[in-house]
Amino acid sequence: ANHFLKWYLPRLATRAFSTTNKQMKNKVPDRQNLFQGIHIKGGATDVLLYRLTMTITLRTGYSLFWILRACQPKGK
Repeated sequence: ANHFLKWYLPRLATRAFSTTNKQMKNKVPDRQNLFQGIHIKGGATDVLLYRLTMTITLRTGYSLFWILRACQPKGK
């Protein structure tokens, strides 16, 4: 048992915390290529869709603001 503690235990501890280069490879650039946004890809269709989406979103938010404000009771 004494031989086990002196020889095998430190080796097991070292092996448990060591990793290979394959495990340490940075995968962020690969993931970024998958999820590139409209502002990176560009193109006339993408710009048109982006502007249409932003217009609809902003106008809907503006309309909801005024609807909710109109629903509030008047203060005297």
